[in-house]
Amino acid sequence: MATQDDDGNKGSDRIKDSAQQIWLAGLGAFAKMQQEGSKAFEALVKDGAGLQKKTQQAAEETLAQAQTRMAGFANEFGTKAAGQWGKLENIFEERVARALEKLGVPSAAEHAALQARVAALEAELQRRPGKSAAPARSASRKTAGRSAAPATAAKKAVRRGSSSKPG
Repeated sequence: MATQDDDGNKGSDRIKDSAQQIWLAGLGAFAKMQQEGSKAFEALVKDGAGLQKKTQQAAEETLAQAQTRMAGFANEFGTKAAGQWGKLENIFEERVARALEKLGVPSAAEHAALQARVAALEAELQRRPGKSAAPARSASRKTAGRSAAPATAAKKAVRRGSSSKPG
């Protein structure tokens, strides 16, 4: 018959064997995880690189779209600003023209008409026998710079001359 000591030794041997097997299973799992862990790590790095590339492309596309929109806004703003600048120029030119008119300064058209009339008068004087247009020209230039009265008188003469002539 078996004694209690024999049964106790067999039980402890079984516990030792079980513990040994558990230990070896743990070591095997650890070794397997090390092998597969490096593979898993490499797979994760590869997946991360792919994801980074995709997000970088998406960010670059978004940036390009934003740049295009901003360029469009800037172009539109420039066009509007240029239009406003043109309006401001027109207002300024109109006010300067009105101020010059109030001061009695002839406009460019009036000045051109006066020059044409003077040229016509000079040509008529040269056609007359024995008369020279040179003294009349120098006299008109000497008095023209003295005051605004000759310019105003000439302006009125141009108006009278253009209104009294048949069209």
